[in-house]
Amino acid sequence: MKCPIEHRKARAKSHARATPERGAHRWWVWGCAFVLAFLGLSSPILAETETLLPVPSGQPVHLSDVLLDDNPGELWIRFRFIAPKIGSTVGRIGYDVASADMEHLCKTLAVAYVAKYELDPARVVISLSDRPIEFGRSSPDATQFFEAYRLDQSQCIWEGL
Repeated sequence: MKCPIEHRKARAKSHARATPERGAHRWWVWGCAFVLAFLGLSSPILAETETLLPVPSGQPVHLSDVLLDDNPGELWIRFRFIAPKIGSTVGRIGYDVASADMEHLCKTLAVAYVAKYELDPARVVISLSDRPIEFGRSSPDATQFFEAYRLDQSQCIWEGL
């Protein structure tokens, strides 16, 4: 079975541009052998949104999409995850705990993804959102956490946004 990879520019549905001139390319990883091999799964029926990824906090996290943004002249790879338990209210997983999850996702998923596709990004951005949000759209009620990393010899070096 061939891996269905779709390349599209990610644009916001608003007056402001979500990304610069050339935009970000969206790679759907549904059914891709990489994700299945990485997670040790053998069924291509699993959708990306149904595959929970293990993180230090134990919260349910799944990959929403991967965006490649090559403007302005350097490649940024954005790994967007849904983590429905994050938030700033009591009983939710706050940024302090979620930041360890983002670093873990960088080390375990982003590094392998970059190696698999032989990419050389200037930055890797890991984002967690408590609900699906279209790239470039604002959602005032949503909670989102972001971290940026530089990859150096298969290590995630925190860059801070």
